Amino acid sequence: MVAFTQSSLDKIEDLFKDQGYRVRYEKGTFKTGACVLQNSHVVVVNKFSNLEMKIQSLIAILNDIDIDESRVNEKHTAIYTQIAKLKSKR
Repeated sequence: MVAFTQSSLDKIEDLFKDQGYRVRYEKGTFKTGACVLQNSHVVVVNKFSNLEMKIQSLIAILNDIDIDESRVNEKHTAIYTQIAKLKSKR
């Protein structure tokens, strides 16, 4: 289980950076809390969402994209392992 803290959000953002994605916080109409821009490595998160929604949205996207485990920084392996466990429960 991933804790819904600012520290967890920062680590998840770093996981995206490890994979070559950029995370941006923007306002707009979202059906979910975040989306990946088509054919790019940009993830847009609804900046008005609460912390829990931001984390859940980013985890959902991480579970949908292909993660190159060799690019995961060793500082982020703990949170990556937690997220991978959530994916396997699906």
